[in-house]
Amino acid sequence: MTAMKNTSQSAKTFSRRSFVIGALQLGMLGVLGGRLAWLQLVEGTRYKTLSDKNRINIKMLAPSRGQIYDRFGEKLAVNEQSFRVLIVREQAKDIERSLRALQKLIALDENDINRVLKESRKVASFLPLEVKDGLTWEEVSTIEVNLPDLPGLSIDTGEVRSYPYGVSTAHIVGYVSSVNSSEVGENPLFSLPGFKTGKTGIEKYWDERMRGKAGASQVEVNAFGRGVRELGRRPSETGDDVTLHLDMALQEFVQKRLDQEKSASAVIMDAYTGGVYALASSPGFDPNGFTKGLSATDWEALLSNSGHPLTNKAVAGQYPPASTFKMVTALAALEEGVITKDTRVYCPGHFDFGGNRFHCWNLGGHGSVDVVAALAESCDTFFYKVSIDLGIEKIAAMARRLGLGMAPHFDLPEARTGLMPDKNWKMGHFGKPWRTGETIVASIGQSYILSTPLQLAVMTARLVNGGVSVEPSMTAYIGKQAVNNNVWPELGFKKEHLEVIKKGMDRVVNHSTGTAQRSKIETPGMEMGGKTGTAQVKRITMAQRLAGFEPEDLPWQHRHHALFVGYAPVSDPRYICSVVIEHGGSGSGVAAPLARDLLVYTQQRDPAKTKIHIAGQGAPKKAGGENVALANHTVTEK
Repeated sequence: MTAMKNTSQSAKTFSRRSFVIGALQLGMLGVLGGRLAWLQLVEGTRYKTLSDKNRINIKMLAPSRGQIYDRFGEKLAVNEQSFRVLIVREQAKDIERSLRALQKLIALDENDINRVLKESRKVASFLPLEVKDGLTWEEVSTIEVNLPDLPGLSIDTGEVRSYPYGVSTAHIVGYVSSVNSSEVGENPLFSLPGFKTGKTGIEKYWDERMRGKAGASQVEVNAFGRGVRELGRRPSETGDDVTLHLDMALQEFVQKRLDQEKSASAVIMDAYTGGVYALASSPGFDPNGFTKGLSATDWEALLSNSGHPLTNKAVAGQYPPASTFKMVTALAALEEGVITKDTRVYCPGHFDFGGNRFHCWNLGGHGSVDVVAALAESCDTFFYKVSIDLGIEKIAAMARRLGLGMAPHFDLPEARTGLMPDKNWKMGHFGKPWRTGETIVASIGQSYILSTPLQLAVMTARLVNGGVSVEPSMTAYIGKQAVNNNVWPELGFKKEHLEVIKKGMDRVVNHSTGTAQRSKIETPGMEMGGKTGTAQVKRITMAQRLAGFEPEDLPWQHRHHALFVGYAPVSDPRYICSVVIEHGGSGSGVAAPLARDLLVYTQQRDPAKTKIHIAGQGAPKKAGGENVALANHTVTEK
C-alpha cells in the first residue's frame, strides 16, 4: 500500500516537472520564434542592406564641369578626356610598395609618390587617391597588363580642364585646381580623386553652378574586392555652362595690343547694358599650367615678374585716376551750382593757396578757360580753384555716384573697390583732419584717390549714357538663365550738365587744343571722345623741372602711369574704353593712341549689334572675322 502510494506520488511529481519543462521549452521556442519573426519581418531590410554592403561597392561618379563660351559660342574652357591611375590604400596593403612597383613601369616623380603617401594618411583607407593624371596610351596599356602585380592600383577615365585661348582669357576665365585639404569634408564631391574647383575668375565665381551633381554606380565585387558586374547606375548631372558677353576676337586683339607694353590693362564695355566685351591685363599667364601641373621654376618666374602676371590689373590694379577724374569734379561743381557752363577761371600756370603754390601741368598757363576748355586742355588750375568752393565731401559724393570707391557688382571675384577718401576716412585712418590743400590735389585725381580700370570704365559709361547707373557684367547666361535684365535706375543728373561734360570730352580728342587730338579717329561716324590722365608715381620737384628733368629719366618703376578713358562713337555713344599703362608716361602720348586702336576695332566688329549665342545650342559660323547675326537671345538695345 505504501509502495503504491509512493509510486503515485512520483508519477504526479514527474508530470508536474514535465509540464514545467515543456512550458519552459515552449516559451523559449516562442521567444526564438518571435525574435526570428522580428529579424525577418521587421529588421530584414536593414540586415539585407548590411549584407549587400559586404558584396556591393557604391562608387561616386564625378560630374562633368560646365563649359565656358564667349558670345559667339567660342569655347573658352572645355573638358578633355584624360586617363589616370588611382590607388586604394586598403586594397594595396603596402601602398609604398605598390607605388614603387608602378615607378618601374612608368615615369613617376618622387614628389607624386610623397604626395600620395601624405594624402593617404589623411583620408579614409577605402577612398581612391589619384597617383598620376594625363597618362599616354602606352602607359595605360603597360599598367593594365601588370595590374595583378600592382595591388590597389587601377586605371580610371577622368576629365582635365583645358583653356584653348590660354593667356588671352586667363584673367577672365581663371583656372581650376585641386581641393585644399581643409575643404575635403565640405562636400562629398571633394573626396573624389583629382576633383578640382575654381580658384580665380569665372571658374571661381560660378564654381558651385558649374560643378554639377555626382552620380553613383553599384558594383558587385567578389571576396577579393574585384568588380564582377555593375548592378545599377544613377548618372551624374553635368554642371551649368556659362556664356559671357565677351567677344573673343576682340579680346585677342586687345591682349596682343597690350602685350606690346611692359605692364598694362584695358576694359571695353557697353555703355547701356554693362556687358564687358573685352577685359585684358598684361603680362598674363597660361592657366593650363595650373590644371596640368606647374613646375617650381615656372611658379617662381610668375612670382618674380615685375609686371605681376597673376594679378588681373583691369579689376584689381588700383591707380590714381589723375586727370580722368576731372569730369567728376566738373560735374559735381555743375550739379551743386558752384559753376555754370560759362564760368571762367584764369590760369597763369599755377594756383596759390595758403602759402603754397600748386602748379598746372602747363607751366606757361592756359589763360582764361571755361569748364569745356578746362576738360579739353586738362587745365589743373581751373579745378584747383573750383575745388575750394566745392569741398571734398561733395567731390567724394559725386565720385561714388559714378562708381568710384564703391564695391563693384561684378562677376570676377578679384575686383577691388579702389578708394575715394573724405574727412571721416582720413580721421579714421590717420587721426588727423582733412586739409584744403588735400582737396585741391584730389580735384585732379591725385591725393589718396585710387581707382581700377573697370571703375573708370563704369564712371565714363554713366557720364555718356545719360546718367544711367549701369553696372558691369561679364556673364550673359548661366545655363539658359539670363544674369542681368539690364534695367538700371537713373542717377538724377541734369541732362544739360552731362552734355557739357560730353562736349569737353569730345574736344579732348576732336579739337586742335585737345590733349589727345593726335589720336583722333578720322573715319566718319566712328569718332571717339575721352579724357587723358597722367598719374604721378614719384614727385618731380620744380627745381628738377626747371633743370629740364623729364619723367622718362626716372627708373621704370618710378615713371608716371598713363591713362585714358574714352567712348565711341561721339554722335551716339555705345562703347566705353578704359586703358591704364603702368609707368607708361603720358596719357596723351601712350594711352590715348592705344585706346583709339581698341575703339576702332570694336566698332568694326560692333558686338552690341549681335545676338548672344547661348551655350549648348550649336556654335555659329563666322567667316573672315566678320560679325554674324545669331538666332538666339539678344542684348538689350539702347
